[in-house]
Amino acid sequence: MTDDRPFELHVLQRGGTSYGLELHQKAVRRRRGGEAKPRAVVRVWGTPLSTVLDQVLEALRRNGYKGSDLRANRKTPFSFREPHGVRLGLLFMAVKPLRKLSRIEAIARAIRTMEPEEAYYWFSKCSRPDEGRRACRALRIMMAEE
Repeated sequence: MTDDRPFELHVLQRGGTSYGLELHQKAVRRRRGGEAKPRAVVRVWGTPLSTVLDQVLEALRRNGYKGSDLRANRKTPFSFREPHGVRLGLLFMAVKPLRKLSRIEAIARAIRTMEPEEAYYWFSKCSRPDEGRRACRALRIMMAEE
C-alpha cells in the first residue's frame, strides 16, 4: 500500500511574523523493526521563499488547503500529493541559494512550465545526497541562462 500524500510541508518559525518552510518526504521503505521516518528534503526562507510564494500557495490550493492556512504560527504540517511535492521540492532546491531576483523568477517560471516527467527527473538528481548540489547548479545554469 502506498501513501497518496508522501510529502509534508512544515512551517518553521523564524521570529516574529517571519517564517520559513521545510519540505519532508516520507520514506519509501521502512527501517528494520521501526516506523518509516520522513526525511527533510530542503528548507527555504527569506527572499527565495517570498519570490516563489505564489507557487507555494497554488500547491496548497491544489492539495485542498486555503492560502490563508499558511501562517507563521502553524504547527500542523501540510500534506501534498507526489506531483506537487516533487515540483515544490525542486523549486525550493533550485532557488534556495540565490539572491538575484531575476534569476529566481526565471527559474520559478521554468519549473512551473516543466513537464511532470522532467520535474521528476530533476528532483531525483537534485535530491541525491552525493551529487545533488552539482545537479541543482546545472539546473540553475540551464534555466536562468546565465
